[in-house]
Formats: sequence, C-alpha cells, structure tokens
Amino acid sequence: MHQAFFDPAAKREFEACVADLLNTPEVLSMKRIRHHWFGTCYDHSLFVAYVAFRMARRWGWDEHEAARAGLLHDLFLYDPHTKGTHPGLQCFDHPEAALENAARLTELSEAEANAIVSHMWPLGVHLPRSRAAVAVNLADKSCAVVELLYLYRLMHIGSRLAPLAA
Repeated sequence: MHQAFFDPAAKREFEACVADLLNTPEVLSMKRIRHHWFGTCYDHSLFVAYVAFRMARRWGWDEHEAARAGLLHDLFLYDPHTKGTHPGLQCFDHPEAALENAARLTELSEAEANAIVSHMWPLGVHLPRSRAAVAVNLADKSCAVVELLYLYRLMHIGSRLAPLAA
C-alpha cells in the first residue's frame, strides 16, 4: 500500500472516529482470538476499519460510520476454533453475534448495524443496505485477501496501524 495511504493526518482522523471503542475490554479481547490463520481478530478489525474509513472518505460517504462498523464487524468474542462456542457455521453465525455484542457496547446507527450484520454478503443472508455496509464489505474482503496472501506482514501494515492501537 502506498505510504500516503497511512498519512498521519488520516490516521488521526480515523482514530477520532473509533477512539471511544479502541480500548474497551470487548474490543481489546479480540487480541486473544486468532483470525485468518495467523493474525488476530483485533488486527484484522483495525485493518478493515481503516480501509473502510479511507474508502468512504474517497467516495464522499460517511467515514465515521464506516470506521466504527469496520472495527466492530467481527466482535463475536468467542474462539471459533473451540467446539460448541457457536451453534452452526462460523461464516453465518459470527455477524449476528458481532451485532449483538456491538449493540451492547455502543449505540449503533442503522447503517452501522447493517454493515456489521451484512459484512459476509454474499455468503451471509443479510444484504448491505447502506454505504457504510458496502465500504465494510469491500474492505473486509480486500483485507482478508491481503492477510491470506501474507502481504499484511510483508507490507508492515500492522506496524503502520500499531500507534493507533497503543
């Protein structure tokens, strides 16, 4: 990713969108959940939130909603690798669990709620019905590909976002 993508001004504005959520026990607990084989749910969610924020900003959409929904989209708070932690298939179960947990954590706009519950579309049953949902959906897919191809580590994305997570 181009260095300008991580410019300090954009990072500060992104952090202002999610500052009240970053250090909550619920969000921090995502650091203990492995995600996409080698990263954590927290790392992935922070990456998705930042990419969704930048996409929304670029397209003139509500970057605040996109950032917050991106950070909370995988707030399912259980280890999906432990049998019995969710009733069915993870790809269908976790958006609902994330929405429930996010709604307990903070007040969500309709767009944020839709972004969280629909982020697995087209695999999931919920359609993205807001611009924030489209941004989070696209960011989630893009970030997952970057993570799975090991580019996340090669491009030092975690260290570029790390000051936000401190």
